[in-house]
Amino acid sequence: MKEKGLLGSIFAYAKPCKGKLTLSVLCALISVGGGIIPFVAAYHIIVMFLNETATAGEIIHWGIVCVVGFLIKVIFHAISTTLSHISAYTILELMRKRVAEKLLKAPLGVTQSINAGKVKNIVVDQIENIEIPLAHVIPEGAGALVLPLAVFVYLCMIDFRLALASLISIPLAMIPYGMMLGGYNKTYKKYMEANETMNSVVIEYVEGIEVVKAFNQSTSSYEKYRKAVENFKKTTLDWYKSTWKYTTLGAVILPTTLLGVLPIGTMLYLSGSTTLAKLTMAMLLSMGLVSSLGRFILFFNQIKSIQYSVNSINKTFDIGELPLVNGEKTITHHDIQLDHVTFSYTGDEDVIHDVSLTIPEKSFYALVGSSGGGKSTLARLIARFWDTTKGDIYIGGVNIKEIPLSQLADEVSFVTQDNFLFNCSILENIRLGNPKATNEQVLDAARKAQCDEFISKLENGYQSTAGEAGDKLSGGERQRIAIARAILKNAPIIILDEATSFTDPQNESKIQEAIAELTRGKTLLVIAHRLSTIKNVDKILLVKSGEIIQTGTHEELLQSSSIYKDMWEAHIGAKKWSVNQAETEVLA
Repeated sequence: MKEKGLLGSIFAYAKPCKGKLTLSVLCALISVGGGIIPFVAAYHIIVMFLNETATAGEIIHWGIVCVVGFLIKVIFHAISTTLSHISAYTILELMRKRVAEKLLKAPLGVTQSINAGKVKNIVVDQIENIEIPLAHVIPEGAGALVLPLAVFVYLCMIDFRLALASLISIPLAMIPYGMMLGGYNKTYKKYMEANETMNSVVIEYVEGIEVVKAFNQSTSSYEKYRKAVENFKKTTLDWYKSTWKYTTLGAVILPTTLLGVLPIGTMLYLSGSTTLAKLTMAMLLSMGLVSSLGRFILFFNQIKSIQYSVNSINKTFDIGELPLVNGEKTITHHDIQLDHVTFSYTGDEDVIHDVSLTIPEKSFYALVGSSGGGKSTLARLIARFWDTTKGDIYIGGVNIKEIPLSQLADEVSFVTQDNFLFNCSILENIRLGNPKATNEQVLDAARKAQCDEFISKLENGYQSTAGEAGDKLSGGERQRIAIARAILKNAPIIILDEATSFTDPQNESKIQEAIAELTRGKTLLVIAHRLSTIKNVDKILLVKSGEIIQTGTHEELLQSSSIYKDMWEAHIGAKKWSVNQAETEVLA
């Protein structure tokens, strides 16, 4: 988003409800005018009594004028507030939807790297802060600014000397308020950083509570949680303590408009330069300045909070999007070609280095190598989680940058080790693979993915809820649900990223049967640490430090690669240990 400044950004967000907000401001101004009418009526009544010309009819007349003015103030304020709040929450809804759309359009690898606490802070807290200017500052701020000006103009019409005297407390009050704002930017930044840290730590702690308990790390983990909360508390209290004396002093000085009006007005009255009626009216109106000025100062004090929120939201909207194309491409075959592909997350250091590779249609390839070598990054580039820094990737001879993302999603199924399930029925969780699928098609996919056995044992079968993030199911069960989704999707290219990572030796055969069903007749690329699951693939690609250093079948790499041979021997040793351990548990 182009930099527009605070007011420019606020009005840009308010654009969808421009008409309602404009009407809200007009109603707020009419309300202000209605609020002045009782003062005018009161002045005339005071003059009548002081001049001893008051009659019942005149008093009733001006009394009715007071009531009418009061009703105008109340009714139009209610209309203004209603319109501004309807507009504000409509805009908040649009903004939250826009953030969601932005995250969907951004590279998937980028959105996955964004901290959940930060997303929550922006979507919930920062956008909610925009409600203040939209619902209050724009309409009420206009009224809070116009009312003192209108009162001052009216006072000038009565006696300009009394009008000036009523302003004496304002510059005096600005002194402590100005001192309060010293170092405000630095302090507020520290406050928001503490707030974001606390949000992130709280979410991390709650999401990881199972691991914390399982490994008896409650003390150290809670200590991190406690420190974050206490740091936020200390930062907040330190900030408030540093400003309390200034805000209190300013709040005491600002309302004391009589400090100027009363002595100066008395001197003018005693000297015969003004009348008692004018002095009385000046005292009443000067006190009427206070509430509006107080609200305006409150709005001014909120500007920094609003500005921080606007900047945070704008940064979210500034996340780069993948260049999109329109119009589906004709893809007649499904081989995969990487042509001198280089990739960097930051633009400074490459993690994939000049990789060229061709995976024939309906072949079975596997990526192996040590953790952090670039296997997952390479696979994710094929699914266009990011765009390559250099080089191109083709599916069926078509550059994936020229394929609409929706079409590319239909061409490629990506099954990862982190299989997220929504808190809805298992039937609907599987149906995510193809929202148009019938119940029978969903059930057929579940059977092929070896899900039917464990689902049938659940109390409500396929209507059982998966729980928050699928926490009612085991890791292996969630993986089979993910495979069922992919079977239902029926994409011609399958990428499995550590898809058997949660399986134990007893259930590994079921996962393999599910994968065999999923990949039948498809172009398949697998990333696996369990080398036994990919020993019969067409070709194994050995990845190290972002490069493919060797290729071959399982037998060929055992003969030609010491790295692969060491990995295989380590895997066989670990597998034997796992089987022996399982047998020991059964015997026990």
